[in-house]
Amino acid sequence: MTEHTTHEDRGISAAIVVHEGKVLMVRRRVREGELMWQFPAGRIELGETAEDAAVRETQEETGLAVEAVKLLGERVHPKTGRAMSYTACTVLSGEAHVADEDELDAIAWVAHAEIPEYVPYGLYEPVQEYLDDVMPA
Repeated sequence: MTEHTTHEDRGISAAIVVHEGKVLMVRRRVREGELMWQFPAGRIELGETAEDAAVRETQEETGLAVEAVKLLGERVHPKTGRAMSYTACTVLSGEAHVADEDELDAIAWVAHAEIPEYVPYGLYEPVQEYLDDVMPA
């Protein structure tokens, strides 16, 4: 029996990038349901791990070179129904900017107290717990 995995089956990988006490968020040009602001993210390509995809997507979308620290968790996103992976990353070099103008129209470094303004429906619990641990309240 042969397994066929489509591009969509591998899911989406999101990077949780915390730097100088703030988390990186991006605003997509095309709204995905209720999602407006989100973490840098994209499809996991064939042969990639979720961690590799998070690093690559952050570079492509924001120009920021990051390193994966650890996989925080995986789930089916309640708003989009897509398989999601979340990877904590640290900044290696660069300045975050809108590097992919086709996909993004803005980026923001968000303080812990501001997260609900950007993501009013709440974060995936393991991501929220990680941010609670590494960001000043």
